Amino acid sequence: MERAPQTILFLLLLVHFTVAQNANKTGVVDGFPVGVILDLQTMVGKIARTSILMALDDFYAAHTNYSTKIVLHIRDSGSNNVQAASAALDLLENHNVQIIIGPQTSSQASFVSDLGNRSQVPVISFTATSPSLYSASLPYFVRATLNDSAQVQSIACLIKTYGWREVVPIYEDTDYGRGIIPYLVDALQDIDARVPYRSVIPLSVTSEEISQELYKLMTMQTRVFIVHMSSTLAASLFTKAKEVGMMSKGFVWIMTDGITNIVDSMSTSVVEAMNGALGIQFYVNNSELDSFTIGWNRRFQIDNPNDPPLKLSIFGLWGYDTIWAVAQAVENVGVNNRTSIQKPSVARNSTSLENMETSVYGPELLKVILRNKFRGKSGYFDLSNRQLQVSTFRIINVFGKGWKDIGFWNEGNGILRQLNLGKSTTKYADSVLDLNPVIWPGKSTEIPKGWEIPASGKKLQVGVHKSAYKEYMTNQRDPITGATKASGFSIDIFEEAVKRLPFALPYEYVAFDTSRDTSTGSYDDFVHQVYLKKYDVAIGDITIRHSRMAYVDFTVPYTESGVAMIVPSKGTVDKTWIFLQPLSRDLWVATISMFFYTGCVVWLLELLGNKRNVREPIPRKIGIAIFFSLFGDNERVERILSRIVLIVWVFFFLILSSGYTANLATMLTVQQLKPTINSIDELRKSGENIGYHDGSFVKNLLEDLNFNTSKIKAYDTPDDFYNALSKGSNNGGIAAFVHEVPYIKLFLAKHCKEYTMVGPFYKTAGFGYAFPKGSPLLGDISKAILSITEGDIIMQLENKWIGYQNDCKSVDSAVGTVSDPDKLNVDSFKGLFILTGVASTSSLLIAVMIYYYEKKKSMTSMQPDQNGEGLEENHKPQEVNEGDREEENNQPGASTGQSGQQQQQTGAREMSNINLQTSSVRRNSSIFIWHERNLGARVAPISSSSHF
Repeated sequence: MERAPQTILFLLLLVHFTVAQNANKTGVVDGFPVGVILDLQTMVGKIARTSILMALDDFYAAHTNYSTKIVLHIRDSGSNNVQAASAALDLLENHNVQIIIGPQTSSQASFVSDLGNRSQVPVISFTATSPSLYSASLPYFVRATLNDSAQVQSIACLIKTYGWREVVPIYEDTDYGRGIIPYLVDALQDIDARVPYRSVIPLSVTSEEISQELYKLMTMQTRVFIVHMSSTLAASLFTKAKEVGMMSKGFVWIMTDGITNIVDSMSTSVVEAMNGALGIQFYVNNSELDSFTIGWNRRFQIDNPNDPPLKLSIFGLWGYDTIWAVAQAVENVGVNNRTSIQKPSVARNSTSLENMETSVYGPELLKVILRNKFRGKSGYFDLSNRQLQVSTFRIINVFGKGWKDIGFWNEGNGILRQLNLGKSTTKYADSVLDLNPVIWPGKSTEIPKGWEIPASGKKLQVGVHKSAYKEYMTNQRDPITGATKASGFSIDIFEEAVKRLPFALPYEYVAFDTSRDTSTGSYDDFVHQVYLKKYDVAIGDITIRHSRMAYVDFTVPYTESGVAMIVPSKGTVDKTWIFLQPLSRDLWVATISMFFYTGCVVWLLELLGNKRNVREPIPRKIGIAIFFSLFGDNERVERILSRIVLIVWVFFFLILSSGYTANLATMLTVQQLKPTINSIDELRKSGENIGYHDGSFVKNLLEDLNFNTSKIKAYDTPDDFYNALSKGSNNGGIAAFVHEVPYIKLFLAKHCKEYTMVGPFYKTAGFGYAFPKGSPLLGDISKAILSITEGDIIMQLENKWIGYQNDCKSVDSAVGTVSDPDKLNVDSFKGLFILTGVASTSSLLIAVMIYYYEKKKSMTSMQPDQNGEGLEENHKPQEVNEGDREEENNQPGASTGQSGQQQQQTGAREMSNINLQTSSVRRNSSIFIWHERNLGARVAPISSSSHF
């Protein structure tokens, strides 16, 4: 189809070619013939003509010793493809041109390059930028300019920097206009930007038709436009855009380099109409062109005395450098006066075009031109790839009667704020804040968001439905106004998000009515309405699923995710012996052992310090030991070591009893929440009935998990599956109900005492809102939802709509798989066992050492005197009655000395008895010692040291 216009042109030119072929040729032309085809009545054509003529003069002025000289044959195409082709045939047949410079437009170059291939004459265009021209089928076509596709990355990078999500290209209906679109769309898709509409402007368009197209664009949400067309058509477009109010605040206009490169030569009124627009422009270091520009301006006035002055553009510089490249190639090839045209043999039935003569110098000239590299007026001029290489683009902002820089772009670094050829002060633009400030349309300094709800358009259509859970979503129609009113948790989240948007967003609710269509009323059908463009957004308790994202986009979730089971809760352990469960068996054994060990240690400590306990019977001793282990007051525990042991034991006992009490309370609570089914696999193997909410994706999930379809039952409302759970699977009900976690929490808020949750066993993304693919609202709404879920508002809304009922104050305790608490074991109290054991054992060892020390000391004090007699008599208690004493006292004389001696012996025996009794005192304070047998009277108090 693309070659059809060219075929027509060939047929139209057959007559002309036949005449030209038979025309009389003059003799050898003085100089090397080079053809030039331009649209001389256009702005670019006039600039290019002056640049070409000036380049020819400058080249030979700089190379006076060259033996060759090119002669230019300039033709005007009149902006007509047929006329451009006719001019090319004339140059080839009548003037034997060996190189054709031009033509100016891509459509003209497409046909002329075919003629160049047939005649092997290089065709060099510095204005034809369509990507379709760069093809292996056109080996003799050379583009001395940039491919239009080279700038699409800079445009995409600019759009990404400002965060715009939708773009509408406006382009002319020509090869030039259409050629860039596939590359532009691909570049935008790489940055997740969408092209919802393409505005195509014919070359024959009228002002009224332009206005109608602009009004159509105003009814759309997108406010970012990329303009790619000729400068003449662009001038009409921007003038009309200003008239209809599209050059005001909120709009974004981006121009390609075909317009921006010659913006300096446009009229003041057109530039003022473009105020606020951005543009991509080939970067040239103008500081090096000051003197050249002065000479060029003087030459332009000479060549065009009746035209207003124009400013030198990049197309003029490329034309200048092209002439230098061609002139140098002609000199390098070494052209002489030999015949430069080779005539093919003519067949009898051949056509005229088939008999086209071929150039002798063409192939060699093409090779030399492609090898020639130099720094020209436009920069580094390298055609080795049959087109100029991508360099640096300047991003400009049209303002006032001119423009200003806002940044630069090159392939290696992306967008730059400042460009320094020495790369010493290059600054990268990580965000819009790093770019130079922009004056947007309407003289606004606020960055446009890139889209807007049209004031004359309809409000945002928000689809709502009736959820089985009214707490999440419900709607009803106002009987008076007929408007749909919606309420619920999902509605409040959406309305709060809209309030947080940095712009006003008018909207209205539209109820999902299944009675008017063939949909089943499922959530998939509800979301599909967005894809069908019945809604601009669908809100509610919509689960974000991969299958749904194939045709819609979702916001970030505003609830938690997952699929779990609701099962009855029931205790599974006999509570008769549950008091034994908090402690493990080894801890019970260790505690009882420590109990008896501590009692024995305390009893031994008291025994070693109290001689009276020796004569007590064995059962009483055991009772005392047990009593000491549990109690041990000041009346029974007398030794300090015993008290230390009991203090450590009481501390150990308090810690152990606290842990026992806490673990027992947990066990009693957990047993109430113990699920009857512990996993989804257990439920599948049991073969019991399982329920799900009708219309939910859970049915497909259960089938994927290999559940028997006859066991899967659907229910519409929470009351329905509550009754089914109450019946049980054996009575026609269900054993478990599979649902999403947000719904389960809502259910458990009412029935936490009877049911619990097992899972989640399947991960989902949660609830979100569905938008059309590439909706510009998606990012703003998602940001607003994040600000809600990260703050206190989400908790307030949950308490409002999902408040606890029926004394279910802690629904979270009923959520999740309930497991038995771990029993306390010896490792939990290892430190206490070590502390108690060390305290008891060390106290016992100290008491034994004290006991043997005092025993040894007592035996030392009872050693016999030197005579070794009467020791036992001295220590043996004697009873003296009153009669004996009187008889002794009545004896005269000699008996007096004997009586005194007896009294001394008696006193010695009394002191010995007192010393023996003092060694067995057990109290810390002063005590009284009675010696009833020998003294018969109270002895004075004796102070003793503290006993251990």
